[in-house]
Amino acid sequence: MTMMDRRTFAKAVGLAATTTAGLAATGEAAYARPVRPGRASTSFADVQQIDAGELDVGYVDLGPRDGQPVILLHGWPYDIHSYAEVAPILARRGYRALVPYFRGFGTTTFRSPDTFRNAQQSRVALDITDFMDALGIDRAVIAGYDWGSRTGDIIAAIWPRRVKALVSVTGYLITNREAQRNPIAAASEWAWWYQYYFATERGAKGLADPTIGTDLARLVWRFNSPTWAFDEATFFRTAAAFENPDYVDVVLHNYRWRLGLADGARRYDALERKLAAAPPITVPTITIDPAADPFTPPGDGAGYRHHFTGPYEHRTFSGIGHNVPQEAPDDFARAVLDADRL
Repeated sequence: MTMMDRRTFAKAVGLAATTTAGLAATGEAAYARPVRPGRASTSFADVQQIDAGELDVGYVDLGPRDGQPVILLHGWPYDIHSYAEVAPILARRGYRALVPYFRGFGTTTFRSPDTFRNAQQSRVALDITDFMDALGIDRAVIAGYDWGSRTGDIIAAIWPRRVKALVSVTGYLITNREAQRNPIAAASEWAWWYQYYFATERGAKGLADPTIGTDLARLVWRFNSPTWAFDEATFFRTAAAFENPDYVDVVLHNYRWRLGLADGARRYDALERKLAAAPPITVPTITIDPAADPFTPPGDGAGYRHHFTGPYEHRTFSGIGHNVPQEAPDDFARAVLDADRL
């Protein structure tokens, strides 16, 4: 498959030149509720677009417009196609399944070329509340893995009235940057090799190189999911999302910010202090540990259990790696349905 360059992709998806004000730096709910019902997607090839905060968000919208909203959040180096089987399952059960591209992925673009390509955890979470506001959704079930778990955890912890239930792969992933300064076990550090690679200019050039960056993503897929026999068509369907003109800047900032090597925006400092204090999650939650994922912590969820103070279940998926919804779509969809009934 031939992948277009980032300049061509930018022309294809378009960049608006309008700016919008963000939410308050305190992290307090200050959201409007415009009526933006959207239209139904017929498949994952039918991507919708909506202006939401700083972004023009690309998303898939399956199921009845009046169904219970479920927002499904992907990770890196993945995209919305992690949910290509999960979303239709939920839609058939009467849910409105919404699958947005994160900033820097797919057809999600910045509405202004002057906006800081910020990927600190609080800003990414605000992207999703902005997305909910744009669609007129006050409350949703949120489910995710990797960046998606972290984002869902943040929204559930800081704005719990917006989350009906939560599914979080690998548990509680809210980042405390001070704690991140401390070294961990050597084997775990080794598994995070790409974080340190991205901390260097060499890594930045590698990610930006179309061939090296694509090979790197494929390597991460194989390492993260050692039991998943994905084919090249499946991989390249997702790799097309990395042609976004802001992909490199967003990914680099996300990982550099986590390591304390890049600054975020000062207006989110108060919100980041709240997150660093590890606020509890009170909404009904199911956590999932994929047993074959090299990043799954030991202890079958015991290490993060205390962060979840509301109705709660924990599940371990044997033989499943990092990209849980794509590797085990039936089980992931079942977790979403069950969380909504807790």
